[in-house]
Amino acid sequence: MASIRDLKKDVNFVLGDIIEAVYIWEAGSNNKDSEEGTVLIDKAIAVFDELMDKIHQKDVDNSKTHFKDIRSQLEEKATQLVEELNKLAG
Repeated sequence: MASIRDLKKDVNFVLGDIIEAVYIWEAGSNNKDSEEGTVLIDKAIAVFDELMDKIHQKDVDNSKTHFKDIRSQLEEKATQLVEELNKLAG
């Protein structure tokens, strides 16, 4: 299993890339500080906070299952955010 540090990095990089993609979309479409972009960025930050809280949770019965679940949540939520971004760009 990957280390907790790697999981934290993955959460940071994946959600950071999504936020960066929103900024690129805003710059490319002359939509600076768009409401849609702001909402998407806020969602990404909320997902980051939620997943980091779960990573730092101490009272876990089975840590392997716990971290595996966090990784799958990251995939699922990142996919949802990318789909929302694609709707904006499309």
